Amino acid sequence: MHHIRTSRFGQRSAGTASALVSLLALVTGGLLAAAPSAGAEQAAHPALDVKQLCAAQAKPGVMHCLALQRTDVKQHRGLTADAAPSGLGPADLQKAYNLPSGGAGATVAIVDAQDDPNAESDLAAYRSQYGLPACTTANGCFKKADQNGGTNYPTADAGWAGEISLDVDMVSAACPQCHILLVEADSANMDDLGAAVNRAVTMGAKYVSNSYGGSEDSSDTAADSKYFNHPGVAITVSSGDGGYGVEYPAASSYVTAVGGTSLKQDSSTRGWSESVWGSSGGGDGAGSGCSAYEAKPSWQKDSGCAKRAVADVSAVADPATGLAVYDTYQANGWNVYGGTSASSPIIAGVYALAGAPSSGSTPSSFPYAHTSALNDVTSGANGSCGTYLCTAGSGYDGPTGLGTPNGTAAFTG
Repeated sequence: MHHIRTSRFGQRSAGTASALVSLLALVTGGLLAAAPSAGAEQAAHPALDVKQLCAAQAKPGVMHCLALQRTDVKQHRGLTADAAPSGLGPADLQKAYNLPSGGAGATVAIVDAQDDPNAESDLAAYRSQYGLPACTTANGCFKKADQNGGTNYPTADAGWAGEISLDVDMVSAACPQCHILLVEADSANMDDLGAAVNRAVTMGAKYVSNSYGGSEDSSDTAADSKYFNHPGVAITVSSGDGGYGVEYPAASSYVTAVGGTSLKQDSSTRGWSESVWGSSGGGDGAGSGCSAYEAKPSWQKDSGCAKRAVADVSAVADPATGLAVYDTYQANGWNVYGGTSASSPIIAGVYALAGAPSSGSTPSSFPYAHTSALNDVTSGANGSCGTYLCTAGSGYDGPTGLGTPNGTAAFTG
């Protein structure tokens, strides 16, 4: 498994130009904070620093969250009229992915480990900032549960709390009318996280996002049947942040593996362009590749991998074109986060906008039946494997799968 490095692109000549391009795109798109001090800091120090919120685990069956924090963007708790949060907001995602309004009554579940004591209050601050409808326990929109469905929450953890903030904010951005169910696993062990997935489905969620991963091992196929085989439920999983290489549970054939892109405003008809999130951006890039253990699902037709190929679809994940997130548990409020931890809940929200999957269906297969309803990502790479499994091209490729949402048609079935 690949590990995320803290990256200083200002110290590498090849990366400096890339970082400058990314930062210029953010500035010209109006996505960086308008506060003069933050802007001056970015102009004077173009280096891009990325911090992994959860440490990678070497033990089989132990997962880590896949959220990345931009540490070169000044954190701030309070906002003024001339200092909006840094990073992409809901309107950006809705425009870039042609997302309709809708999702009323749909419940998207977020499965993470450990507790975020500030999850509901931080979510309220995020939604208030962007004019989204309130989503609270009191109005029935938000619910937090432990992996047994109760309120005996696990121990709080700052890294996973940042992950939780990212997840609930991205569901809100993609599907503002969706209800949110946060299920907190007792630990980062696959058995506890898997129990939380089962609990989310038992509690009625038809869409379940998982923003964590770990090394593949021979026990994965057993975990598939125990935790992820839920016909008629769309389960999304981050593909990983370590560049070329496969993680579990993204490799499960029962889930939609979600890769990552760099998303920038441009002058095209769409108004946005995307490329593979690779190591020239922040962090190492989106995970992809050919599973060592998982059988190839019948709906996946690429010929260069005899087993399950990762990913299926993708959305923005590059911290260089990252997302505004509000997180105050041992954090200072507004931050810019990235990683495929962002893309998984975005896609879960898109599934929810598309409507409930038909009974007994396999939602991970839906995009393969509607490839023309996706934005094909054709440039960039997350490694040097020499094939489509790490390099983008027309049609299917590993880092971005079949592409990114262009409306919701690709997520129906």
